[in-house]
Amino acid sequence: MTTTIRPRSSRQGRCLCTRRPGVVALRTVTLGALTCLALASAPRAETTITVATVNNGDMIRMQHMIGDFQARHPDIRVDWVVLEENLLRQRVTTDIATHGGQFDVMTIGTYEVPIWGRQGWLLPLEFDAAYDVDDLLPPIRDGLTVEGQLYAAPFYGESAITLYRRDLLAAAGITLPDAPDWDAIRAAAAAITDRTAGIYGLCLRGKPGWGENVALLTAMANSYGARWFDMGWHPQFDTPAWAAALRDYLDMMRLYGPPGAANNGFNETLTLFEQGHCGIWIDATVAASFVTDPTQSSVAEHVGFALAPNRPGGTKRASWLWAWTLAIPAGSQKAEAARAFVAWATSKEYLALVAEQEGWAHAPPGTRRSLYAQPEYHALPFAEITLHAISEADPVHPTVDPVPYIGMQFVAIPEFQAIGTAVGQQFAAALAGTLSAEEALAASQQLTLRAMKKAGYIR
Repeated sequence: MTTTIRPRSSRQGRCLCTRRPGVVALRTVTLGALTCLALASAPRAETTITVATVNNGDMIRMQHMIGDFQARHPDIRVDWVVLEENLLRQRVTTDIATHGGQFDVMTIGTYEVPIWGRQGWLLPLEFDAAYDVDDLLPPIRDGLTVEGQLYAAPFYGESAITLYRRDLLAAAGITLPDAPDWDAIRAAAAAITDRTAGIYGLCLRGKPGWGENVALLTAMANSYGARWFDMGWHPQFDTPAWAAALRDYLDMMRLYGPPGAANNGFNETLTLFEQGHCGIWIDATVAASFVTDPTQSSVAEHVGFALAPNRPGGTKRASWLWAWTLAIPAGSQKAEAARAFVAWATSKEYLALVAEQEGWAHAPPGTRRSLYAQPEYHALPFAEITLHAISEADPVHPTVDPVPYIGMQFVAIPEFQAIGTAVGQQFAAALAGTLSAEEALAASQQLTLRAMKKAGYIR
């Protein structure tokens, strides 16, 4: 028997089944941004858990590794709900806030975990000694811990870096420093842009969303000396630092960026880079393993890495700290089965499984010290810079001037999800040309001020 998750839609999706020796069958239903995979039940299956996750490459790989989990736990069946990032956030937030109970395991991030943990929406996680919680990288583990209790397990962790085409820079006679500033990024982007050849000097996120364009622009603004709020929780979009950051972003993207950039998030920009259309890309460290994979990247042998940029003479880089994690909602009726899945997917053994089947370069990065102690992994061109960026990230002091919040590319308050989404729409409109930078910042200031007054931060 095969169970298929069907979205609430009158349209019929296309179902595909594949079978290989030793691998359980998966059925896929695709409807627009929604993809659902259901694991064919083993004859002894007694418990079915539903896992909601994002459609990023590492999570897609996890689905293909599920045969190992099934062999270890033949009495547990896994149904997948795989969603685009913005849609995933909407669905899991709605479900957990309304106690909907649709999911037994949720893929959520460093922003949600401490907030939802404090609200009692997540089950605390306890693992046996073999799991080795102390092996988790301290910055990643700390972001998932509330009052000494772990509320989610990291599937992969990331910071931000600069990825660039060494061949294009060499042809232009340019060398990008290991720790570039924004002036160096602009000069290099100008030198390598060739629109007639479909090569864009600089690719940055433009898709609206608090975890898409707002993540990038918040990190960039931090490096310009900007901040979301002052110590009295008053919004700061009307400051010169925010104006300088947004204007430079828009100027560089219009001059050197790809067309339609207001529609490009992480996955869309990853595809552009892999297809040879981007010269420089500032984004998550997790992208490194994909752009250097010759089976999917046409520029794999030409990729170089540098730290995220700062302003000339600045003290903050356009970096961040994030983890995509697996957590169990408090309303799950299948908590033990869900814990077994979370433990499997975030374990040392899972990393070794991926390395064995697909190579160390594809092991989910940024979560465990032991991964970076592996000689084969440490030798990869992106391993050291990723570990450095994560280790240096400081979400407690994310800005030049003091702030009352924690978070580098987000503000760790419950209201940020709605505010950040609305601000992201203003920034995307400015990139699309329907608003000026001044109009986008003024609208962001007004809507954020209104939301903070309504929430009681400002009296």
